[in-house]
Amino acid sequence: MKIAFVVVGALLVVLVALVVVSTQTGQRQVSLIVSNGTVVTMDASRRVIPGGAVVIDGTDIVAVDTADAIAAQFRGGETIDASGQVVLPGLINTHTHAPMVLYRGLADDLALMDWLTKYMFPAEARTVSPEFVRAGTRLAALEMIQSGTTTYADMYYFEEEIARTTKAAGLRGVLGQTIIQFPVADAKTPADALARAEAFITAFTGDPLITPAVAPHAVYTLDAETLRAARDLSRRHAVPTLIHLAESADEMKTAQERFRATPVAYLDGLGFLGAGVLAAHAIWVSEPEIRLLQARGVSVSHNPESNMKLASGIAPVTEYVRAGVATGLGTDGAASNNDLDMFDAMRTASLLQKVRTGDPRALGAGTALEMATIGGARALGLASQIGSLEPGKRADLIVVGMSAARQTPMYDPVSHLVYTTRGDDVRTTIVNGRVLMRDRKMLTLDEAAVLTEARAWVPKVRAAVN
Repeated sequence: MKIAFVVVGALLVVLVALVVVSTQTGQRQVSLIVSNGTVVTMDASRRVIPGGAVVIDGTDIVAVDTADAIAAQFRGGETIDASGQVVLPGLINTHTHAPMVLYRGLADDLALMDWLTKYMFPAEARTVSPEFVRAGTRLAALEMIQSGTTTYADMYYFEEEIARTTKAAGLRGVLGQTIIQFPVADAKTPADALARAEAFITAFTGDPLITPAVAPHAVYTLDAETLRAARDLSRRHAVPTLIHLAESADEMKTAQERFRATPVAYLDGLGFLGAGVLAAHAIWVSEPEIRLLQARGVSVSHNPESNMKLASGIAPVTEYVRAGVATGLGTDGAASNNDLDMFDAMRTASLLQKVRTGDPRALGAGTALEMATIGGARALGLASQIGSLEPGKRADLIVVGMSAARQTPMYDPVSHLVYTTRGDDVRTTIVNGRVLMRDRKMLTLDEAAVLTEARAWVPKVRAAVN
């Protein structure tokens, strides 16, 4: 007991000393300072601060300025030296299916409908369980943290397990409980899925890291009644609606045959479209429909690599941007990409639009980076909280190394981030003020254990499709 009192007394002395020093120097004591890096803020004026610093206290950013200016005002309980590196907002992946990393490479070089109906749906029917979802989400979280994603939007089953695993890893998520017409692992009917979605919303409303959402799968896997019910559930609880929309020519053909309308027109006729809807893919959309999506307040998630791999088409992204549609970037699930690297998504998105339009100025580096940061935050309805490095926003940021041969020399950090950087260049990842990875060392996940667990699923998944 005496030893305990001595230890407590010593700690009090240290705390008092820190307060006295801070008072004498006029410095404010904060929890963490990331200093001496090139800070790419993505704020309204798109400031880039050489030799900059970001001040974090608890979960929030409290200041962004030059390192000298910060040093005169703040004292960090912890510091991270970002010399020779770039500091930027954490990347925001606006569309994925996290547990599907366990299907990575399972079925490649197929069109979307063949890929879904002949491989993915059967594999899911035989393997998806709470245990599968937890293992897949842990692997996805590891990959995202290591490659600089700090927020992701998800659509899958047993979403409450995804939420718990996401929180344990320290990531931020906009997570949608999937609703689909046929029996799946966590719901035998659409009514069951809707009930699960409402329970999920109730459980996670107000959570500091998890934004619950409703995720009706697509117009070709749901009837009108269920689509309306899913959207009504979102509106009733004021949560996002995540849906695949106009992803392939086959979807367009199906919609025309069943509804005598395009997918966009069909959903609009149901009263489905509106603020809070995030449409994934949105490839087969006309210019009048782009204007309609903008007028309705619908956001879009562009998934260039998955779209290319499944030969689904090329989304009219420059037109979305020009029309003022809130547009973010996504990787889609690793089963159709086959990774969750948002740096790859930025580079591919930019290059693909240049080829599509024949204009090398189309979707420049600055716009691509915006789509992966503040643009993604807007698409998810979170721009007041994340997506840029500004006082008052949540402390979600990454530190990217710039010392590799392929990154030398560096003239323009924004260009380098989009056209040169890869996910494994990320050195440090911070979410909500918590350091999840520091200098490539994972702090919230046991990397070896996560990989071992994921590999144990390989024979079960292989058996499911043989």
